[in-house]
Amino acid sequence: MAKRVVIVGAGPSGILLAHYLLRRQEAYQIEIYDRRPDPRSVSFEKARTYPLTLNARGLHALRQVPGLEESVKAQGTAIWGTVVHGRKGKMRTLSRQKPLFALDRTQLVITLLEKLTEIDQSDRLTLHFNCKCIAADFERQSITFERITENSVAEELTADYDLLIGADGAHSVIRNHFLSTEGFTLEAQYVPTDYKTLFSLRRNEPAGLDLKPEHIHSWRLEDGTTVLAVPTSEAIASGVITFSRNNNSFVKLNTTTQVLEFFHQNFPDLSPLITDAEAEALLNRPVSQVLTIRCSHYHYGNSVLLIGDAAHAVSPSLGQGGNAAFEDVEVLDRLLDEYSDDLNLVLPEFSTRRQPDAHALVELSDSPFPLSKSLFLELIVRQKLGKVLHQLLPQHFPTSLFELLSDTTVPYAEILSSYRRWIAKVKRSNQKFLAQQSQ
Repeated sequence: MAKRVVIVGAGPSGILLAHYLLRRQEAYQIEIYDRRPDPRSVSFEKARTYPLTLNARGLHALRQVPGLEESVKAQGTAIWGTVVHGRKGKMRTLSRQKPLFALDRTQLVITLLEKLTEIDQSDRLTLHFNCKCIAADFERQSITFERITENSVAEELTADYDLLIGADGAHSVIRNHFLSTEGFTLEAQYVPTDYKTLFSLRRNEPAGLDLKPEHIHSWRLEDGTTVLAVPTSEAIASGVITFSRNNNSFVKLNTTTQVLEFFHQNFPDLSPLITDAEAEALLNRPVSQVLTIRCSHYHYGNSVLLIGDAAHAVSPSLGQGGNAAFEDVEVLDRLLDEYSDDLNLVLPEFSTRRQPDAHALVELSDSPFPLSKSLFLELIVRQKLGKVLHQLLPQHFPTSLFELLSDTTVPYAEILSSYRRWIAKVKRSNQKFLAQQSQ
């Protein structure tokens, strides 16, 4: 008899897991629940989306499902490097040997959903949107949702399961139920920088501005405020502006005119690409905070498992969150093969194998980039010089930190072990910098 799998969260990792499980013949009956509407049937909402990048880890996981990698890449933009913009119009280009692929998170979800429903020609998959989880009983293996009908009437749905997957993000409802189970500990912490999504023009011909395609563009202020933008179409570049939570001038802006003046004064070569409409929208978008998560384990018995941000949410600074979530799915799939779908063995082993890498990724993502100008310049020199030296003397000069993260599938724990001294140096510097900013 097929095992009944309930996946809470129709984000990238939850949908990719459904792809993997459908490939396992008749072994699993899958139901996906999400509290939001079906993204395929609602208008694009900029306030709730952001660009993300897929690297070697994420692409490798997609590649295991025939046709999925190609479909996702078709919606994205190949990224061959980063352009660091200086205060006086100077630019430094850091090139890549292998491309990243950047695309909007909502578009990624839509693509994964469309391919999922396209390949499912049976009754083994059911999708439920507008369903908020309101209760879960791990002992009885049942979960209850509240669904808002088309007539705005609330009704309850209860589902029994053999396997419950919590893929419901950093603020996971499923993870909250772990808190009442024996031996589970959780460390949740907000990073000291917040962000807003940003959508600029790709080019402004009268001003002679045209953001170089296939590159991430970066602008940075002395106080650590940073803009990252990726040209995602011929007309638009999408990205984020990050800023310190304490004592930052950006969060004090109250009018559209002040927003435009802020960019004019601080990012003069980006300013002509910010329209009046975008300045107003940026002002009204909510400030987003980043929650990092460390869990003692990710399973409960043989019937509940956390994956993705629900298990190990990290800072987006390295662009690893979605890739690590996809890697979770691939690790779980390998364990199902290794233990012949025996959940009594698979789930505890997932925690054992995945926790060291997940904890390492949180540490790597917390302090990868220096906030101080001097140490940031040292990082750029390290990147450029290290790449040359590695090509000449690979036995003496290892692959750079960022290439290991994005161009390989080397475990995160191994990467942290190799670069622990640098990460510790940046962490100390950033703590000192933020302390000075808050004074």
